[in-house]
Amino acid sequence: MGDFMALTEKNMEGLVSISESLREIVNRVGRASTWLLVPLVIITMWDVVARKLVWIQIFMVANFGSFFESTLMQEMEWHLHTVVFCLVLGYGYTHNRHVRVDFLRENFNFQSKAKVEFYGNILFMLPFTLICVYFSWIYMVDSYEINEVSASLVGLSNRWIIKTFLPVGYFFLFLGGMSVMIQLIAVIWGDNKKKLDLMVLEYDEKK
Repeated sequence: MGDFMALTEKNMEGLVSISESLREIVNRVGRASTWLLVPLVIITMWDVVARKLVWIQIFMVANFGSFFESTLMQEMEWHLHTVVFCLVLGYGYTHNRHVRVDFLRENFNFQSKAKVEFYGNILFMLPFTLICVYFSWIYMVDSYEINEVSASLVGLSNRWIIKTFLPVGYFFLFLGGMSVMIQLIAVIWGDNKKKLDLMVLEYDEKK
């Protein structure tokens, strides 16, 4: 343990640099995905208006194709929502925005909180995300091999495309978990006097 502590003290800046690099990748993906909310809002508004003013939808379908049919619009809505949801999973974790039930950890001191987060990350969070990546990849490949399409006759084809974002989303969540884990190593075994831009913890106000 002494060698490990000495090693991390010497390489704390390197650990922080790696953590921040992974964090930046996750953050960029998360921020970029939010631009999909623009077409999502537009499509949702169109779908609502078209349902109330059916003649508009009939005119658009007749003159511009089946893309403007209500069923296809609805599927496009949840497709875009799924993409955004998947790509912000990692961003949510690195910004501590996921729901927590901290009735136990909340009463711990800072170092104890950091250790709980660290071991919870290694034992549960990271293995869970890798399992999700594996099975969601199989899920996507199966969809591709059978050329899965919408159950609706006028729905979207190539269902495997949207399912691809499941393993991608879990992968970026894994990167976010790695970023947090590496930062926690620096926090727990590094120089406690140096304050870091913490992701899932907050320094004690007294300190």
